[in-house]
Amino acid sequence: MYVVELAFEPTPERLAARPAHRELLQALSGEGKVVMAGPFADDSGALLVFEVSDEQELAGLLDQDPYFTTPGVRVAGQREWSPIIY
Repeated sequence: MYVVELAFEPTPERLAARPAHRELLQALSGEGKVVMAGPFADDSGALLVFEVSDEQELAGLLDQDPYFTTPGVRVAGQREWSPIIY
């Protein structure tokens, strides 16, 4: 699994791109690629958990979603994660 942390700025571009981003996440969830995703309570960013085989597959999924290059959205961190309970 991989965890991706996003940081947000309150830009109109980010808010406009969000519906398509969420639709893609729903589709990836249906494929078993996204385990969990959602914004932090203060809307300063979000946390996404991906079930993928490697970092290259993760990069491909992130490249599919223009939200990750939208003004106001920054990938603040990305790391492999080995949960013991889920």
